Amino acid sequence: MAFISHYNRFCFFVPLMLLRIASAQLSSDYYATTCPRALSVVRSAVLNAVVKEHRMGASLLRLHFHDCFVNGCDASVLLDDTSNFTGEKTALPNVGSLRGFEVVDTIKSQLESICPGVVSCADILAIAARDSVLSFGGPSWTVQLGRRDSTTASLSDANTELPSPSLDLKDLISSFSTKGFSAKELVALSGSHTMGQARCRMFRNRIYNETNINSEFATFLKSNCTQSSGTDDNLSPLDITSPVFFDNVYFKNLVDSKGLLHSDQQLFSGGSTDSLVTTYSTSSGTFYTDFANAMVKMGNLSPLTGTSGQIRTNCRKTN
Repeated sequence: MAFISHYNRFCFFVPLMLLRIASAQLSSDYYATTCPRALSVVRSAVLNAVVKEHRMGASLLRLHFHDCFVNGCDASVLLDDTSNFTGEKTALPNVGSLRGFEVVDTIKSQLESICPGVVSCADILAIAARDSVLSFGGPSWTVQLGRRDSTTASLSDANTELPSPSLDLKDLISSFSTKGFSAKELVALSGSHTMGQARCRMFRNRIYNETNINSEFATFLKSNCTQSSGTDDNLSPLDITSPVFFDNVYFKNLVDSKGLLHSDQQLFSGGSTDSLVTTYSTSSGTFYTDFANAMVKMGNLSPLTGTSGQIRTNCRKTN
């Protein structure tokens, strides 16, 4: 699903105080009276989408991450370009790789038919991310709701606020710290790479030029990712061992030097996060708990609430 994208700077600081304020403004039963079927509609649509294309689960999870890490969880990532702004879809970390927009459209259409103008696109992304993990056999968590949708988006912010798969550990820790996340939360969230795929262009340098990689693993990957640009978009699973399950095998792979992306293997490469990787590789329960908690925290990144923003009728454009 590639939580780590391919541009490399953060510039947006979210104090922890704002996370606490956001958490207080959101609630798990936000739609209990205004749209009681909201969560079941989203879950059914996500399951149907994953049945049709298993990869979609990772794609929907990645949409939520790429939304929240750019100016907060406000569904700005879903907006098409307009004459007033260039949106996030064509940013370097997103163009050609961000997927799932049609699934969100389907969910929004179904919700508008039963609860018009009630459920935000930002909340749809948050619920769909949780249900995508569940569809892969992963942990659940209580999704806090009540976000509203932005009325603008920023190409430049998307290009600067999403971390790169080429980052070393020090820069990864710094990038996530900018958003209020600890090193433990960075490692836990990276465990989402137990699902999803990455394009050859994102890991070519690793398999041909890095030394902290299992030689048989690198040889296997080279068959589908040559040094020619003609294979740039060929896909390989982020978790080569169990790509169709949400589990802790991603961390076992790192211990065995089978991280697909440079940023993956940096989590277990003689640095300060080695012990966390080892813990998660031997305790799926610990990983599940820490991942779920980190996802709740991510969903609280600077949401629009109250009278800020709007509830879009169409997630691709403002009202």
